[in-house]
Amino acid sequence: MPGRSLTRIVALGAIAALSLTACANGSDSGTGTTGGDAPTDLVISTDLPLQGASASTSESTNNLIQLYLDQVGGKTGKYNVKLKTYDDSTAAKGAWDDAACAKNATDHVANASEVAVMGTFNSGCAKIEVPTLNRDTTGPLLMVSHANTNPGLTKTWETGEPEKYYPAGKRNYARVVTTDDYQGNAAAAFASADLKVKKCFVLNDNQTYGLGVARAFADAAKKTGIEIVGEQAWDVKQPNYTALFQAVKASGADCVYLGGIYDNNGGQLIKDKAAVLGDNSQVKLLGPDGFTGYNDLLKLPQADGLYLTFAGLTTDQLIAAGGPPAKLIEAYKTKYGAAPTGNYPLYGVAAMQVILAAIAKSDGTRAGVTNAVLSGEGITIPKAESVTGKEIKIDPASGDTTAKDITVELVKGGKETFFKSQSVQ
Repeated sequence: MPGRSLTRIVALGAIAALSLTACANGSDSGTGTTGGDAPTDLVISTDLPLQGASASTSESTNNLIQLYLDQVGGKTGKYNVKLKTYDDSTAAKGAWDDAACAKNATDHVANASEVAVMGTFNSGCAKIEVPTLNRDTTGPLLMVSHANTNPGLTKTWETGEPEKYYPAGKRNYARVVTTDDYQGNAAAAFASADLKVKKCFVLNDNQTYGLGVARAFADAAKKTGIEIVGEQAWDVKQPNYTALFQAVKASGADCVYLGGIYDNNGGQLIKDKAAVLGDNSQVKLLGPDGFTGYNDLLKLPQADGLYLTFAGLTTDQLIAAGGPPAKLIEAYKTKYGAAPTGNYPLYGVAAMQVILAAIAKSDGTRAGVTNAVLSGEGITIPKAESVTGKEIKIDPASGDTTAKDITVELVKGGKETFFKSQSVQ
């Protein structure tokens, strides 16, 4: 919090305020020991897409995490912590990349002082990285995500999930946002009860996250009485989607659901939807959190009236509630002159709070940090200290959070505006 150090992260982990000398690309080597083999200087990393449409949100996330670490003095328990940032995107793709994610996973394991990873932003990237981190013989190495919502990372979803991500037989992954099965249920209930949708055409970007959230929405929508009149993937390399939306028009749909991420040519998709089907007051347009936090999207006049779900509470909601989130965002505005981009930066800090609490509770080794989260009582961040304004409790059996908040936003006047929120079961 601005102007003073945080007195503790959890009841079992005291935090003292010291001077932080780390830069965003902190040292990879430990200096000194605690009397055993564990270094007193530990590295925590972030693994985010720093290029393409997600770059501004990722930059805000890294900056807000560094600001938070500055505020707590760069120390948790008896350990000094430094931040190292990794980029899992490429300039050519303008989004997360399979090869970049695979290389990052290898690099995380090779960096001996690194004890935990905050990330990834994209579920597909996490599914590449988690097994490599899991095989680490000194760990497994912990990953805590602020944004992954695909259910298969922690629960039965597709064939072999989630067991195939944990070849060592022990889990090393957790997250502070809820999953797409809950997001799909909430979006479908909203479409039926609030928007009075009767027929919906469901699109996906043919990637892990998009396929999962599209399936979750379609399954839930059918249960509410909405007729799913078509399900189809959009080709992310297609120059236009006129033919696709002509098919949507022929189906009689009064709703289009965009299961995917904006990075995958979402701007062209939204433009062509409006050109063929009219504005969003005529045929409703809904999207998941993969379309939140993009400045380029908000600049599109055709996006006005787009409804978005977010697996969590929005930054505006958290600020309005006061407490730690409001104070942290105010400090960010003072330093950077504007609020962070999107809703995920605060959840990035929430994931970092879990990691810091785990380090404070551990012996400073990778195995110890992972065990602190995914065994015993797990990790709980009290409401009074949580940057989400609510208690963060990680289920040690699954790695999932017990908080299941879903927010509906409306794009209006070039902004994501709060529409409604609910906790789902």
